[in-house]
Amino acid sequence: MSIQSHLTELERKHEALEREIEAERTHPNSDSLRLAELKRRKLSLKDEITRLQEETVH
Repeated sequence: MSIQSHLTELERKHEALEREIEAERTHPNSDSLRLAELKRRKLSLKDEITRLQEETVH
């Protein structure tokens, strides 16, 4: 898998997590632990995206 296709896939997952986080936030019985886990996963993906983008620039 090329770096660019991997980046595209990570960005797709990042966007999906954003939608899932928003759905959890607006849910009447939202679970704060689940929300924290989703945010942690989203941040981890963002860190990986940033790292890969920096690698492709250098």
